[in-house]
Amino acid sequence: MKKTDDHLAWKTVGRKRLNDFRIFTMYQVQRETAGGLTGTFYEVDAPDWVTIIPHIMDDKLGSCFLMVRQYRHGSDEITLEFPAGIVDGGEAAKTSAHRELLEETGYRAESLTLIGEVSPNPAFMNNTVSTFLADGLELIREQELDEHELIDIIPIPVYEVIASMGQGEYNNGVMMSSMGFYLRWMNLIKTNLGD
Repeated sequence: MKKTDDHLAWKTVGRKRLNDFRIFTMYQVQRETAGGLTGTFYEVDAPDWVTIIPHIMDDKLGSCFLMVRQYRHGSDEITLEFPAGIVDGGEAAKTSAHRELLEETGYRAESLTLIGEVSPNPAFMNNTVSTFLADGLELIREQELDEHELIDIIPIPVYEVIASMGQGEYNNGVMMSSMGFYLRWMNLIKTNLGD
């Protein structure tokens, strides 16, 4: 934080755990400003996540992303997303990305490149989502899904995913931010190559 931002900062003076919901813990937090403003706020202590953008060349479809299609309980809908998952305690984000890609798709990546990190909702969540671009994919085994996961794996042309993101089955906001990171990354690559 910049020294000139001191007037915007809040200091935590109390924190009380309210409940643990397995995938996040809810806290009540007391904070105050240097100017004497005080308040009670609620914080979702959630694990960090990873999103993996697996790029493959399909014999029939050409340049594709390997997408996962699954039911989402929060929206009560079927969605099309990039493979993603929770960073296990003590695990590096890149390690989690390798693991999640392999578990959800059965593919191993030759290379994973971190292309962006974002706070999914800093108003009340304290976690980070890291997006990795996965290249050099090789199918090495069957899916190894969690107890309640039901996932179809679908190669979808890159242009179709870009055109559809944020609409219909592509309505996951975290996926939209990952797509933004991908587009920025590809623009930087193109710029550096002088195209």
